[in-house]
Amino acid sequence: MPKEWSTKDERQYQHIKDSAKDRGASTDRAEEIAARTVNKNRAQSGRTKTASRSSTNDMSPQRRGGLRSGTKGPKGPTRDQLYNEARQRNIEGRSKMTKSQLASALGK
Repeated sequence: MPKEWSTKDERQYQHIKDSAKDRGASTDRAEEIAARTVNKNRAQSGRTKTASRSSTNDMSPQRRGGLRSGTKGPKGPTRDQLYNEARQRNIEGRSKMTKSQLASALGK
């Protein structure tokens, strides 16, 4: 534990590290994620000598919660994939259904 870290920072570090390891990250990667998160929180609260503008102006890592990890674009199967599955199951009216209607008719 760096001497600048408080006991709260250390607890937060251990919690984040354990959570990352539970999700399947390697020990090195879990330690990196935890240290970056704690250091960013310290920078945002003004407890560091130097801090980048992106660290101080950005939302906290906890609030962000993965908002930037691949959220662009539609998710799930395409309409054509849903349509083909509906055709295999002989669902009536499938040709006039939208993607969301096909998904709900298929129970997805």
